[in-house]
Amino acid sequence: MTHFKPPLPLSPPLSTAPANGSGFCPMRLQRLSAVLQAEVDRQRLPGAVALIARHGQTVMFESLGQQDPAAGTPMQPGSIFRIYSMTKPIVSVAAMMLAEQGRLLLNDPVSKYLPEFAAQQVCHRVEGHVKLQPVRRGATVQDLLRHTAGLTYEFLGSAPVQRQYAQTRIGSRERNNAELSAALAGLPLVAEPGTVWEYSRATDVLGRIIEVISGQTLGQFLQSQVFEPLGMHETWFNVPPEQRHRVAEPFARDPDGGMQMRVYNLDEPCSLESGGGGLLCTTADYARFLQFMLNQGELDGTRLLGPRTVAYMTADHLGQIPINGGGARDLLPMGYGFGLGFAVRQSVGIAPAPGSAGTYYWGGLGGTTFFVDPVQDLFAILMVQAPNQREHYRMLFANLVYAALID
Repeated sequence: MTHFKPPLPLSPPLSTAPANGSGFCPMRLQRLSAVLQAEVDRQRLPGAVALIARHGQTVMFESLGQQDPAAGTPMQPGSIFRIYSMTKPIVSVAAMMLAEQGRLLLNDPVSKYLPEFAAQQVCHRVEGHVKLQPVRRGATVQDLLRHTAGLTYEFLGSAPVQRQYAQTRIGSRERNNAELSAALAGLPLVAEPGTVWEYSRATDVLGRIIEVISGQTLGQFLQSQVFEPLGMHETWFNVPPEQRHRVAEPFARDPDGGMQMRVYNLDEPCSLESGGGGLLCTTADYARFLQFMLNQGELDGTRLLGPRTVAYMTADHLGQIPINGGGARDLLPMGYGFGLGFAVRQSVGIAPAPGSAGTYYWGGLGGTTFFVDPVQDLFAILMVQAPNQREHYRMLFANLVYAALID
């Protein structure tokens, strides 16, 4: 019989402030909670943790619903979430730390660090037939950071290259980072590097470059260079066994009646430390990372990046580079460009939710999401495990947070 263990005592990641003293309307924040609770009550959302911070202080930090709907375990502020692609901003920061140390240049070819990428080919359609041709130029580190390296994800479509990804089981967690890099390098590209934004496994490759430069595993590097300095003590690629009971789980079946997207099983063997999607953490830990970003590279007297580097990362790096159609447009809505690890809002209008120009965000396949608004000096995090409904809750959360901000 499994006994429920209470979570460790949890302190707010930042000092707390009354909502009305931080420009938020208390009644409108209560509405945000009520809307999420209504989703839980109709059994469309298992549970959630929501955190809002402004001017360096926590305005809202609330848990509701269930952490594990199968076991009936209540959600806790300290519940642990699979954050999937919210790993990418953290790994992108780690890469930029190496750049600031002079150990990496963004215009370096990927093949400088990973020789297996020296002879890549790109997939072209010529008169209805698929033809492989050598790339005109190899992908750079900047291409990896902004997803213009010609790589893809197998679940974003059924093009020939994506089918090859699936046939190769490129998403297997049994490979380590070196093996994944070698497997990716042997597959054709969907586009010439630098010519199109295609969301991809590029950050996995970036994680392998960090390993090559540092001489450490990605997990070791992040632990010593990012997590420990920032006080992120509950962020891991592999959750310690004694903390597994705190991991949030989705419904076994899609509440909307679709094919439920599976989240990875923590009890299965895993060699991969995926820079693109492997971390698990608490809401409080991720809040510390976002406050570090909002502080332009510093937290509690510890500086990991210079302010100009943070500004550079959170500026648009696409310009006139087009966004690939299909599933990629859902990931990068109208009104957004992409920086180095983050989607970046271009203007107040056009985008499908409120926000300031310069706001940056990203989310994860399991349903987690965040946004940082430097103009308003705020960030907000919603942690849920609802993979099929992730886009709905991301937009809903942003709408409700900005509706509550009145000053």
